[in-house]
Amino acid sequence: MTPVLDNAFICDSAPAEVMDQAWAAGWRHFGSYFFRYSTQRSPDGSLQTITPLRIDLAACTFTKSQRRVLNKNTGLRSEIAPAAIDDELRALFQRHKQRFTDNIPDTLETFLGPDPSCGPGECRMLRVFDGPSLIAASFFDLGQQSASSVYGIFEPDHSKRSLGTFTLLQEIDFCRAAGLRWLYTGYATREPSVYDYKKQFRGTEYLNWSAGEWLPLSAAPQPH
Repeated sequence: MTPVLDNAFICDSAPAEVMDQAWAAGWRHFGSYFFRYSTQRSPDGSLQTITPLRIDLAACTFTKSQRRVLNKNTGLRSEIAPAAIDDELRALFQRHKQRFTDNIPDTLETFLGPDPSCGPGECRMLRVFDGPSLIAASFFDLGQQSASSVYGIFEPDHSKRSLGTFTLLQEIDFCRAAGLRWLYTGYATREPSVYDYKKQFRGTEYLNWSAGEWLPLSAAPQPH
């Protein structure tokens, strides 16, 4: 039986190796607010089991459909820099959040804190441009041996480009080049959900809450 977890704490600063340990124990954070929980209610009221995911970067090879995403976005320009929130990113976020009908996010600061350069760890941003126009961005934290995806946004008018997948593929390439071992991709659910795209990456593992172990996603229990 999966234990029922619903924990949180505030932490303004943590060393890289401590961030690794927190992610490995299933913790996530938005700004200084750290949390982990094992169940949630879906929009229809049913109970869902939370499944923390990470990618074993050495075992991850891209699928044919993921390579297609890379190929159709070869004309775009990407850059990675220390995370910082500006008006251009805020405006993109406001357009991005119009896609949601449930759990509509408030502001970009909800996920990154008022100033992501101030911690709790080292946060980077990946920005994607079509010519001069910013059309996607994602944010991820760096630990000592791993990284953790925080949030991604994209221009709804460019939805056919699969920019959410595109930015995650680029995060994977960055982390491998940096010699990291894992990329934590956040929470999904055992049941079908909008987060199922996270399960499509080879080398994905899930945290078994009961055993406290990371196991291949292929071994995860299936919903009844």
